[in-house]
Amino acid sequence: MKISIITSVFNNKEHITEAIESVLNQSYKNIEYIIIDGASTDGTTEIIKSYKDKIDKFISEPDEGIYDGLNKGIHLATGDVIGFLHSDDFYLYDQVLEEVVNVFKSKECDGVYGNLIYVDKDDTNRVVRQWDSGEFKYENLKKGWMPPHPAFFIKREVYDNFGVFDTGFKISADYNFMLKILSSQKFTACYLPHVLYVMRIGGTSNKSIRNLIQKSKEDLRALKQNRVGSLAALFFKNISKIPQFFRRKLNQKQ
Repeated sequence: MKISIITSVFNNKEHITEAIESVLNQSYKNIEYIIIDGASTDGTTEIIKSYKDKIDKFISEPDEGIYDGLNKGIHLATGDVIGFLHSDDFYLYDQVLEEVVNVFKSKECDGVYGNLIYVDKDDTNRVVRQWDSGEFKYENLKKGWMPPHPAFFIKREVYDNFGVFDTGFKISADYNFMLKILSSQKFTACYLPHVLYVMRIGGTSNKSIRNLIQKSKEDLRALKQNRVGSLAALFFKNISKIPQFFRRKLNQKQ
């Protein structure tokens, strides 16, 4: 089983090497690694090119943001399963993709997801927040439940059936897409109950009050568009994040 991992990046020479090494160091080797660069000007492309013999597909050209870049990667992907690794982030350990593939091989799943931790941007040993997903139940979508998108691996055929990210959403296109597939009730998901993915704090959605407001508006639009819920679901979605700040474990498996 081939797994395609896609990284969309723009001007991130500080962390792109760590992201690339995180993929290349995985114990599972049937990986198609795709990097989509938005025409970086800070030296990012030069770093990526230094790995040209180990990266399967690389494009550097202007784009319309991260979701446009991810969509380009999806269209290029030939793997049975597609996952994303953002340029600030990394997998917690080298067997993550091997474990994910083993679940796909052993169970009937359209998608496999796990947990995620947020860490300090400069000190990645300092855990700020831990997102423990829990088992998927359709009724929980109306309570704001959602797995962390970067720790969500999905069969390529799902994108063939449901389409790619709606770039009309500038911050919440991933949330909108997950609502679309999970609310269809035709999608089967399997849960790996431990941390797979490490994300640095400071993403687009929480860089400013303005972005937080825009994200809330987009989340609400996604909930209504997919007929999952409205203000109540959005309220519970935001409230559910509070306990995550009290879980600060940097263990491989909890």
